[in-house]
Amino acid sequence: MLTRKQHELLMFIHERIKETGVSPSFDEMKEALDLASKSGIHRLITALEERGFLRRLAHRARALEVVKLPQQATAAAPPKGRAPFRPQVVEGERGSSPGDLPIANDVRELPVLGRIAAGTPIEAIQHEKDRVFVPETLLGAGEHYILEVQGDSMINAGILDGDQVIIRKDSTANSGEIVVALVMGEEATLKRLRKKGASIALEAANPAYETRIFGPDQVQVQGKLVGLIRRYH
Repeated sequence: MLTRKQHELLMFIHERIKETGVSPSFDEMKEALDLASKSGIHRLITALEERGFLRRLAHRARALEVVKLPQQATAAAPPKGRAPFRPQVVEGERGSSPGDLPIANDVRELPVLGRIAAGTPIEAIQHEKDRVFVPETLLGAGEHYILEVQGDSMINAGILDGDQVIIRKDSTANSGEIVVALVMGEEATLKRLRKKGASIALEAANPAYETRIFGPDQVQVQGKLVGLIRRYH
């Protein structure tokens, strides 16, 4: 099964060869896929070679041959269900980007809204920066979005710096749930919420960080954690 970027590159090469008889240059491929560097193209081409979709022709510049197209490949089995969050993790391929999850019939495309500090709160995240395919087995009903974790305050909850957390939009949460909280209407942070009388505590999962206490009108729940995506290098 190909990732989204692998599929896009293969079809771009196929169409260009069909139109011109020559495979596109690395710069043309980089521009077509909106990648920052040609190293990403090298990685995608190598992955397509290993999967039998592309072949490099020796002793010829810009010489790529499309061996087969995705519809000719045998479909891979759909992702299997996972247990409830402790945490749920989608493991990416070695060297793949977080957005390069396999495309299948039982996935949903979610927006990546930016980075959220799991240590010190940062300015609230507003703008979509990417989209990621996520298995439906991690989601369930409701509207979801993804944030990139920055910091180590939730490491004892299994959430590491660089992880992408899957958030279900919600304005309420039970005591003990991990939430995206908007603090003072300005800062967003990922913490475990604790209700203590009329107060709300935002609790880290790392003893190096203090629990912060707020009044009920100072914290707005923006979503609850349901899973995460982790890339292994």
